[in-house]
Amino acid sequence: MEFVSMEQIRQVMTQMIHVSEEELDNFLRQTIVKTFKRQEIISHPQAIPNEIFFINKGLIRVLITDPAGTEHTIHFALENQFIADYSNFIQQKPSFYSLQTLEETEVVILPRSAIEWGYAHLREGQKMGRLIAEFYFIYQDDRIKNMYARTPKQRYDSITDIFPNIHNRVPQHMIASYLGITSVHLSRLKKADNAA
Repeated sequence: MEFVSMEQIRQVMTQMIHVSEEELDNFLRQTIVKTFKRQEIISHPQAIPNEIFFINKGLIRVLITDPAGTEHTIHFALENQFIADYSNFIQQKPSFYSLQTLEETEVVILPRSAIEWGYAHLREGQKMGRLIAEFYFIYQDDRIKNMYARTPKQRYDSITDIFPNIHNRVPQHMIASYLGITSVHLSRLKKADNAA
């Protein structure tokens, strides 16, 4: 087991739940550390997601492709976050989403078997699952409210609160897609923001 590669997930887990070193060791023994190249699809649509990813380093985009072939950016996930198509992971149904690395990205892969082991054997494994689910429920709820109750300018102004340094890490057309606007509109917002 690569100690350095597991240190971040250890810290995050111990901040979320009470867990012994032995419990953590037994849980993390079931995981895999893997580095993906930039622009790799690490989870495909139409496949049942059987793992959750914890990001040590890098950036992942969650996207959906509509019937016309247009990609829509749904979410970005950064360091120290868990990411998966959670709904379909839980339901064991084929995914609608693709998960794509936008930078060289190192992740800890948590297979379904490790998650199930954690629920059964970690003293607060169920609590950890609930906290992650609550985080993503609140994120998705806020995302829906932002799309319908805030102007594009308000969404643009708040994106760095959600995703620090996003403008230096993600192509502008993907940010525009996330905000629900065109790249031209994003350029106008940026220009107005720089002029202010």
